Amino acid sequence: MSQAPVVIVGAGPVGLSAALRLSALGVPSIVLEAERVAAHDLRASTFHPPTLEMLDTLGITELLIARGLVTPNWQIRLHETGERAVFELGHIAADTRYPFRLQCEQSVLCQLAEEKAANDKAIEIIREVEVVSVEQDYDGATAVAADGQRFEGRFVIGADGGRSQVRKSCGFEFEGFTYPETTILATTKFPFQDHIAGLSNVNYCWSANGTFSLLRLPDIWRCSLYSDAGESVEQALDPSAIETKLQRIVPLDAPHEVMEIRPYRIHNRIVETYRKGNVILAGDAAHLNSPSGGMGMNGGVHDAFALAEAIAGILAGNDERLLDRYSRSRKMIAQEQILQQAHRNRTRMQERDPAARRAELARLQAICADPAQSRMFLLKSSMIEGLRQAQAMQ
Repeated sequence: MSQAPVVIVGAGPVGLSAALRLSALGVPSIVLEAERVAAHDLRASTFHPPTLEMLDTLGITELLIARGLVTPNWQIRLHETGERAVFELGHIAADTRYPFRLQCEQSVLCQLAEEKAANDKAIEIIREVEVVSVEQDYDGATAVAADGQRFEGRFVIGADGGRSQVRKSCGFEFEGFTYPETTILATTKFPFQDHIAGLSNVNYCWSANGTFSLLRLPDIWRCSLYSDAGESVEQALDPSAIETKLQRIVPLDAPHEVMEIRPYRIHNRIVETYRKGNVILAGDAAHLNSPSGGMGMNGGVHDAFALAEAIAGILAGNDERLLDRYSRSRKMIAQEQILQQAHRNRTRMQERDPAARRAELARLQAICADPAQSRMFLLKSSMIEGLRQAQAMQ
């Protein structure tokens, strides 16, 4: 049996952030990961200002910036006319040291965090360990692997994603729903910025044929597409169907070079509590939301930092009610800020009525034209307001 004060299940951005923050606070941990190597598939790609501030305390932010795209504004636009509402993050320069979004793959964060963890004597990462259950008593909790290995800690953190075995094993209720549409993510090196006037690095677009988004990374563009009316997901995944949709965005005489295609369902779910005894959840294990607005991974990192600080406080002799406060505050933020805002973003972009689209665009343009309104809007969309609310909770 292996032992540490904290056992973390999952070596993604949430689990690794928790381990590094715990180490900075003097708490050793074991991180268990089912996969043999780190994932490099298409996942989150946007880092919000407060996340960059947190990761800076771990010495990671400048390394991320060196490998990403600093994005000072983002936009919502009507594709055919080019009309747009552009949100300038300079309006929150007095509220953060990082008044921009950083476009960088989640896998880069995982690589940098794992490199730091590998050189940290307080962190042990063990791969190819599939946790199938968690047992607990008054004194602690134990993660049990498929091969019978046992990893015992004062606390077990479930940071093992949307299909969390920790959550299932411990009987956390995961309430909510799944949206009807399937997002189809396609990547390409095609330079959209050279063909669409006024494009930002982050663009949410209404078009006559539906909706799409274009998110730029250093070497590729990520295109989020959807099935046409009457088109099945399987049909929409066909390369010819992807090409048809890309040709609508920028017509070419030759095909666009598509590198990778991945479908994913969109969920709106949250657990009834983030804590059951000595087992605590963070990130996608606790809440799933629409990716519109890029709040999922960021919210998970925020969970990790808040949870690490609560656990370190308890191990230093403070009351265990710190974990109840963590559960209340992070659930409140997930419900009122992350899930609701992601839902509004998704609903806005799924709007099909031209008049309703124009009315919403006019409303957003009015916000963009007013510095005070822009600041308030961006404090919410950049996740700063939610963190301030969480800090104010007792």
